Amino acid sequence: MSTKYDSQRGLDRLLKEIDMSMLTPSDKRVFLARLSEHFEALFSHFTHVYGYHYDCYYHLRALLNTLAKNLSERTESLKALDASRLSNPHWYAHHSMLGMACYVDLFAGDLQRLKARIPYLQSLGVTYLHLMPLYRSPEGDSDGGYAVSDYRQVDPKLGTVSDLQSLATELRNAGISLILDFVFNHTSDEHAWAMAAKGGDKNFQHYYYMFDDKSIPNQYEPHLREIFPQVRRGNFTFDSTSRKWIWTTFNNFQWDLNYTNPEVFTAITDEMLFLANLGCEGLRLDALAFIWKEMGTDCENQPKAHTIIQAFNLCLKIAAPAVVFKSEAIVHPDEVVKYIDKEECQLSYNPLLMALIWNSLATRKTRLLTASMQKSFSISPDCVWVNYVRCHDDIGWTFDDNVAWQLGINPHDHRQFLNAYYTGQFEGSFANGVAFGENPNTGDCRVCGSLASLVGLEDALADNSIERIKTAIDRIMLTHAIILSIGGIPLIYSGDEVGLLNDYEYRTQPDKQHDDRWVHRIPLTDQDIAASQKQGTVQQQISARLQHLIQLRKTYPVFGAGNTTIIGTENQHVFVFLRQSSASDSVSVKSQNDNNTDETPTQLLALFNFTEHTQQVDAKYLAQLKAPHLFDLVSEEPLSHETTITLAPYQIRWIVPKTPTFYS
Repeated sequence: MSTKYDSQRGLDRLLKEIDMSMLTPSDKRVFLARLSEHFEALFSHFTHVYGYHYDCYYHLRALLNTLAKNLSERTESLKALDASRLSNPHWYAHHSMLGMACYVDLFAGDLQRLKARIPYLQSLGVTYLHLMPLYRSPEGDSDGGYAVSDYRQVDPKLGTVSDLQSLATELRNAGISLILDFVFNHTSDEHAWAMAAKGGDKNFQHYYYMFDDKSIPNQYEPHLREIFPQVRRGNFTFDSTSRKWIWTTFNNFQWDLNYTNPEVFTAITDEMLFLANLGCEGLRLDALAFIWKEMGTDCENQPKAHTIIQAFNLCLKIAAPAVVFKSEAIVHPDEVVKYIDKEECQLSYNPLLMALIWNSLATRKTRLLTASMQKSFSISPDCVWVNYVRCHDDIGWTFDDNVAWQLGINPHDHRQFLNAYYTGQFEGSFANGVAFGENPNTGDCRVCGSLASLVGLEDALADNSIERIKTAIDRIMLTHAIILSIGGIPLIYSGDEVGLLNDYEYRTQPDKQHDDRWVHRIPLTDQDIAASQKQGTVQQQISARLQHLIQLRKTYPVFGAGNTTIIGTENQHVFVFLRQSSASDSVSVKSQNDNNTDETPTQLLALFNFTEHTQQVDAKYLAQLKAPHLFDLVSEEPLSHETTITLAPYQIRWIVPKTPTFYS
């Protein structure tokens, strides 16, 4: 069933059987055109995974009916957005893009009050807002909302689905794309499917991995990772209602979905398109590495996981092409890049960059960061990284052991050092972090903490040390300057823009005290925002300096679509890269001072000093800019081709060719 002839014959037959009565004549033309373009690939992927099912054709027909139904339910404004995105498929690569991630309740309280904070988002320059899971989930511990009980209901404390749809429209009108989580590896054990399975419904029991005894789980278990060993051991949970063992990779209340069942694929596609039709423009694929299980493997990053994601992507292209996927694969760097493709995930978190920024802050050395980015930063020009310094999750040291060994770094010992450094167990550390997910067998753990606390601001404020406060703020700027300039979408975690410190209140709350990630899931109050606007406060110093960097990014296309070349220098304390913008982005910028027009710079040499000491880099690297005159956008000063480039402690330099009038 995998040849082009078979797919065309199958489509011809399916078109006679699927229900298109709900489609308007215009929608029907669109649907048929998109099917004609994408069905062969969808047919290939679907039959590759499910072709051995005797009723594969029936499930394929059900899938196409689902796509037609959801296209018919798409609003006219979203259909217009589809057309706009299809005409500008790389919209997410623009230099104006700036992301923010937040929990609704922590950022604003609820969805209605979040609307009132849209002007605040606009003042920051945000064009991409990722809301952490906001669906109905179990009371108490719900893994921060990642245990979904109903994809079609918002947590009542946050509002309603109508509120979410209205918010999506308001954001879009404000030039902000809404990103939602697509939690498709598992549901909560309170989801209607799970409840039916508990009640003995055989059909819904096949939606999950359910076993009568532990004989089969015991065959899988030796090969599997333990994700939250501080809470529970193993990957299977006994359900006392159904009297069966359930595959639960993350928590005992999160039941893994069984993607060997084609009915699950279609059901989840329907949920995915429901979210798309609410008005989101991106879906973050949560835990995508875990969706396919294969006996004898670690059940991560399996080939059919990629096939399934590509099939989901094709469903979007047919029913909601404005929506893109963002990969969340916190796995080995070589596996991360396999999810990044225009046919799979157009966007991807960059966990390697995040982890190695923290590594370089601790070690004051950039060699592991440089070597790793030289190996792993380059991706398809159709895709972009989502670069971040912190997120809602922990920091795990997922660098490539082979790269570390080549530099003479023992990866195991180095991870132990980093954990000790960022949890305050290493003498001289500036960080206030908390260990998370500690494995009692290996001693391994990850690190939690707000950006400000991890860079030393918490201790500096406690000591009222003006010098150390300045140094901590310099570190905050350094980290953000990298994600703003290296290429891709910079993503700021809510609260980092005003330097929020660790919140230890979670330790008094029974449903949170076991999960140290709550230390950096911090409410952003009106007082915090007011402080960021009051001259002389620490919050204002952070906000003002960050705004300067953001405005530079939004002004110059060299920060958008283009190429990044990571440069190794003789100075292992400085991180260096060269940006080259795409020809299509080399537009003209009009001077603010006169009527002259100059071509914007198409190149930028970025340098970052990761130490408290002045550093120098050979000026020979300036020759890459191929210009007699140079200008530092950050310090707003001209540079000359001297023998060395000097960087003050934690200084950022964004150097561009020549000094046209619009720099003055």
